[in-house]
Amino acid sequence: MSPDHGLDQELLNLSRRPTSPKTLLSLALKRCLDLIFSLIFLAVALPVLVLASVAIKLDSPGTVSYRQWRSGRDGQPFQILKLRTMVDGADRLGPALTQSADPRITPIGSALRRWSIDEMPQLLNVLVGHMSLVGPRPELVAIVGRYTTRERGVLLARPGITGTTQVNGRDDLSIADKLEMDLDYVANRTTMLDLIILIRTVRAVLSGRGARR
Repeated sequence: MSPDHGLDQELLNLSRRPTSPKTLLSLALKRCLDLIFSLIFLAVALPVLVLASVAIKLDSPGTVSYRQWRSGRDGQPFQILKLRTMVDGADRLGPALTQSADPRITPIGSALRRWSIDEMPQLLNVLVGHMSLVGPRPELVAIVGRYTTRERGVLLARPGITGTTQVNGRDDLSIADKLEMDLDYVANRTTMLDLIILIRTVRAVLSGRGARR
């Protein structure tokens, strides 16, 4: 990834390309499914979120939730919601990118990450339209600022809670591999692909494979 001048204009040009009626229908269906399933998942997850919030408060001082600026569709920044899994003020204590066996991660945080419980508040991001259930990874604004024109193609879709990277290795993958998978998803996304990814996500979460702890 390297700085590339005129990236915002290039992204704007790409987003203004004519959209076929079939594509518009597919996007409308995707949004409807996002709303329906996120409401269902949120209702099911509510007891887990309550228990997790209590555990976080008992485990370490600080807030229960955590907000961080990420780049959304068309590069628009938004605040992603998570349960706090690190010590309070972790961003000031170490590197911006978490590493294996990161000492900033709390004991409860490690368990929440293993089962992706810390990601559940992002269902609220889906409801307000910042994210989709399935899509490219929502990356840090600073990192997206270093994307090449081609790499910024991932911004043509709403970022997702899950996606191809989460079901193909999660944090075991390199940044370059994740980008290639996200670009491939944006180019080939369909409703059926989203359903397959959702099903595979359940298996990936239950196995804990590739989760950062």
